Amino acid sequence: MKNYKILIITDAWYPQTNGVVRTMDNLGQQLKLKGHEVNYITPNEFITIPMPTYPEIKLALNVWPKLYKKIKEYNPQVVHISTEGPLGFFGRRYCIKNNIKFTTSYHTKFPEYVYARTKIPISFSYRFMRYFHKHSQSILVTTKTMKRELTENGFDNDKLKVWTRGVNHNVFGSGTKIKDFKGPVWIYVGRVAIEKNIKAFLDLDIEGTKIVVGDGPQMNEVKKKYPNVIFTGMLGDKEISNYLASSDVFVFPSKTDTFGIVLIEALAAGLPIAAYKVPGPIDITGGTEIDTLDDDLKTSALKAIKIDKEKCRQFARQYTWEECAKIFETNCVSNY
Repeated sequence: MKNYKILIITDAWYPQTNGVVRTMDNLGQQLKLKGHEVNYITPNEFITIPMPTYPEIKLALNVWPKLYKKIKEYNPQVVHISTEGPLGFFGRRYCIKNNIKFTTSYHTKFPEYVYARTKIPISFSYRFMRYFHKHSQSILVTTKTMKRELTENGFDNDKLKVWTRGVNHNVFGSGTKIKDFKGPVWIYVGRVAIEKNIKAFLDLDIEGTKIVVGDGPQMNEVKKKYPNVIFTGMLGDKEISNYLASSDVFVFPSKTDTFGIVLIEALAAGLPIAAYKVPGPIDITGGTEIDTLDDDLKTSALKAIKIDKEKCRQFARQYTWEECAKIFETNCVSNY
């Protein structure tokens, strides 16, 4: 494949810590290793305001003139619009107006997230999402299950392309045990937020120690309600890998994630997954020899504790950021 000038427009970027940022960063690194020129347009280049209920997410203001100027200056051959925020919306608008082909990605079950926080009908949000993505040449989605769900919600099935994620195996496969917690040790890594259904984990009546790594809008509430749980706050990858190495089972209570990079990072550390039978977990471990998914989270957790850790490590090796970049290359569209 020839090398391209690639522009990625994303409303999610550092200092945010989430799967979208992790994906876009690792994608860019891999594309550069392959010889492509990669530029980003992110909120860090604009005046921003905190997103309501998500203050750590910054929404760009006065996007119009500056964004258009940047796209024109970069003169990219390939444009990828990662998110449906202000930058994504106006980047899309510029591309359509100037007959520039672009691709998009669908990272988050946005309609379900919005409903969980605001009770805005899911059907209304899907109408917006169909509108946003309809001019995209390819819509990169995380799993086969998400492709099916989006097709059922009116998306063009032919445009939907499954785009997997990767793991930094050198980090998550080499953690060092911090200390011997009272076992079994159950760990959750991610946002402490209502849409993550974290209380389903915290309310589990199981023996041992529960650890929560991460931060979010519900942190103060849950720290007060669950004093026996260890809350570490936000940590870097190496520290996370050490906590994973000190744990026995990774508990993933979310019912709205489209993939969950933390799942494959936990598997790389040798942790079996306790989760519901929902998109994301189903697409990763469903039907495999390490499948412990169940409609009851406690049942899943008790199944997971019996899984061989080495089988988890072996299973995770199929997930690489190199493969993620390869799929992106296959589906990107050049304008010249």
